[in-house]
Amino acid sequence: MAATAPDQTDQGSYDVEFRSVVKHFGDVKAVDDVSFALKRGSFHSFLGPSGCGKTTSLRLIAGFEQPDAGAIEIAGQSVVGVPAYRRPVNMVFQHYALFPHMDVAANVGYGLRQRKPRPSESEVAARVAEALELVRLPQLASRRVWELSGGQQQRVALARALINRPTVLLLDEPLAALDRKLRREMQIELQNLQREVGITFVLVTHDQEEALSMSDTIGIMKDGKVVQFGTPEELYDAPVNRYVADFVGESNFFPGSVASTDREGATLVTASGLTLRAPYSRLGTRLSPGDRGSIAVRPEAIGLWRPTRVPAGLDVTRPARLLNRIYLGDHSEFQIEAEGLGPVLVRLPKSDEAQELEPGDQVVMGWNHERALALGEG
Repeated sequence: MAATAPDQTDQGSYDVEFRSVVKHFGDVKAVDDVSFALKRGSFHSFLGPSGCGKTTSLRLIAGFEQPDAGAIEIAGQSVVGVPAYRRPVNMVFQHYALFPHMDVAANVGYGLRQRKPRPSESEVAARVAEALELVRLPQLASRRVWELSGGQQQRVALARALINRPTVLLLDEPLAALDRKLRREMQIELQNLQREVGITFVLVTHDQEEALSMSDTIGIMKDGKVVQFGTPEELYDAPVNRYVADFVGESNFFPGSVASTDREGATLVTASGLTLRAPYSRLGTRLSPGDRGSIAVRPEAIGLWRPTRVPAGLDVTRPARLLNRIYLGDHSEFQIEAEGLGPVLVRLPKSDEAQELEPGDQVVMGWNHERALALGEG
């Protein structure tokens, strides 16, 4: 479900709007009839695999590319045909693009010194100090770039982008070069910074955890189109199809042919002959008998028990063999082989009695219908 342009009465509350935007590179439609609107002061992410159109969308906002069709507005003003240097946007690149021959203060103040008329040096110095305070690096103004850690370099790049007080800050996978722990710290820093400055942030990433943890809204892209636009909760709990459910979080998919449907959900028959039922996703498309579809079940929605301890009231139960258990601190992940379903991933909290199971054990897995979703293939 692609986002649509807002009503005309809401125009003033959006910082970025695409209306039926198309961009070709030769015979390839990199952006294919895309429409969305990003609320002022929000944190938005484009998420998708390589080649899906997310980076091209970012470059269209920046002005590095121009659309072949459609309208693009920033803060209510059309920017079609407007070059990058005249747009109220700044970008932080994956590799930061800092100048190695300059110290931190000179890097941060570089953009201000290129303005015409050029601000006074006292104003530049004051704005640099303010920007470095914002990213919590006031003590490093005289450092050289090579003397900084990866996280510090990223903050300098942010300060340099924010000093010009843009309407929109664009982030092109700025955390990709950081190790996992520092990456998580910088995700929190970016969220705090965005709330503090109140500027619209637009992030491009292929990291679903990063997008889910940081964003107010996310656009899931595929083949140049926005497949679904919504909050992290909507994308996780109400995916429009299997593609979104597979890309956001993890799911077990049990494909089959739709045998019957009603207003609430669908019943599928798998290749092994099992009959499975689930409700529709709240935002998903409805299925018809004969369609191909999947029953999607999140790993945390599935239970695992010894054969003698299976609780009553489950809608689906299957005998299985435990293949592997991975300890992850507050929870464990179990790889099992379920009869008629094949490989299944189960995620259980540390307190669950299944933690005492060992690879090779015979078990029973199961879930209730309401914890699953009937989805189209997408």
